[in-house]
Amino acid sequence: MEILPAIDLYGGKAVRLFQGDYAQMTVYSDDPLSVAMDFAACGATSIHLVDLEGARTGEMPHLPLVRRIARETGLTVEVGGGVRSEESVQRLLDAGAARAILGTAAVTDPELLARMTAKHGERIAVSADIRDGMAAIRGWTERSALTCEALMQRLQEVGVRTVVCTDISRDGAMRGANGTLYRELSSAYPMNFIASGGVSSLEDVRALREAGLWGAIVGKAYYTGAIDLRRAIEVAR
Repeated sequence: MEILPAIDLYGGKAVRLFQGDYAQMTVYSDDPLSVAMDFAACGATSIHLVDLEGARTGEMPHLPLVRRIARETGLTVEVGGGVRSEESVQRLLDAGAARAILGTAAVTDPELLARMTAKHGERIAVSADIRDGMAAIRGWTERSALTCEALMQRLQEVGVRTVVCTDISRDGAMRGANGTLYRELSSAYPMNFIASGGVSSLEDVRALREAGLWGAIVGKAYYTGAIDLRRAIEVAR
């Protein structure tokens, strides 16, 4: 299983939100590139980036920073937040992202999802952000009418290979990952699932690996010291 340490970007800084609430934001570093370099030094090979400003507005203010992280760290970079058009997908891939993650667009624009998946294949991933069984959109600020199951069926039908699935209720709460949700999804759909939200201990990492997850995102637990990244990478492997 792959461990993907995460950096959420806002105002050029590395931050974390509590359950997607922009009013509950903690700044962890003024230098996200340095944080990414630390990830690489700990043995990480991949990184998960989210442009929180982009998630709300659909713009891509952190594209230059994404380019620097991809170029200077050597990490495999996946990026989400504001990826809602063919142009934004192409700009991210041209900037060095290995995967562009569609979130809101995967729910609201199924034609774009199908077109981008057909064109870019495995370089397109989808962020399935789930709250109370429903897909959330626009930086988790709105609830869609699409159930988790309906979204997964859509992704499977168009050939999406990688799904970053977040249980919003667990995000930033340090309450552990929703193992039941991830086991059900992994057994029901032939896609690579990356667990996000609540991964807060080595026990979580071990349980997700045993559940057959392709990857797990480590965010707040790294910044607070609850998880030693080197150890998490060892346990995942």
